[in-house]
Amino acid sequence: MSELANQLVIAEREEVARGVKLLLAAPLITERGSPEEFDLVRRRREPITKWFDYYCGWALTVEPRLGYARLAKVRATTDPSRPARRPRSGRAPFDRRRYVLLCVAAAELLAVPVTTIGLLADRVTRATGADDVVATFDTASRAERMAFVDVLRLLESYGVLEVVDGSTDAFVDSASAKVLYRIDATLLLRLLAAPVGPSRLAVPPHEVPLRFEELLAMVSLERRYGPSAGRPDEDAGVSAVQRNLWLRHSVFRRLVDDPVLYLDDLSADERAYLASPTGRQLLRRAAEQGGFVLEERAEGVLFVDVDGVATDGRFDSFAGTISNQELNAFFSNDRKTWS
Repeated sequence: MSELANQLVIAEREEVARGVKLLLAAPLITERGSPEEFDLVRRRREPITKWFDYYCGWALTVEPRLGYARLAKVRATTDPSRPARRPRSGRAPFDRRRYVLLCVAAAELLAVPVTTIGLLADRVTRATGADDVVATFDTASRAERMAFVDVLRLLESYGVLEVVDGSTDAFVDSASAKVLYRIDATLLLRLLAAPVGPSRLAVPPHEVPLRFEELLAMVSLERRYGPSAGRPDEDAGVSAVQRNLWLRHSVFRRLVDDPVLYLDDLSADERAYLASPTGRQLLRRAAEQGGFVLEERAEGVLFVDVDGVATDGRFDSFAGTISNQELNAFFSNDRKTWS
């Protein structure tokens, strides 16, 4: 192979690895918000898509003409450490009211291609007023307007809303503020990563708090793993292929999405898979293809991103001899993810 061909192969491998890490850091990349990152993912979308599909079972959708790449990450576990955050200096996490307004506003935005902040606020007021469970949205309240602005700013950051005229923040001071939006309904539909839509569960509202973990598992149901979909060890009808597929995906999902994969947190079957010749070979291959340094300790394993692309910080001092205490301290912060 010529030197030029070698250089091209190396360049492609490095770009694929960077694309993987970019999507782990930000599962939604838009051309308008991050043009260089989007262009890289667009050009290398085939090998990047294969990496996520094979190791994690996650689907990557890249729409070159619409200008976005969306990695749909599925995990049937709660993670309060990664909330939506308010776009202010304090970056406070969303509270329950903001999450409610986010869901209602997103539903109302699907009805029109363009809208104003006033018309959208009126639609949200009518929708919440007609619901026996949700408190009616009150534009006369500054606190309510501020929560609404936080929701719209979040949707702007995702690329779902584009401000054509005006400023969203103006609505905090005045309910009569004039702001015109263009809506990307296709991208809005991609925000929900759950395989099963919550509306399909048909659960009475008063039962939701009591059955939250069960409902989370239901919306995360992936039937390719068999009838139990995620707990194949509990179902004798699951084939060996389905069981191995689930073991691979369950292990690698946690490995790339958590700072450290602790062996004590895995089931006996997952630990056995990770320790098997196949599991260890895939572990090394995934790290190499994803551009990570594989760190194995008695307590568990982790993928070290020495470039700091997929993690919250840069690990400049990594030399392969750092102590367990230092490793755990550095990786105590979660990866920068949204799902």
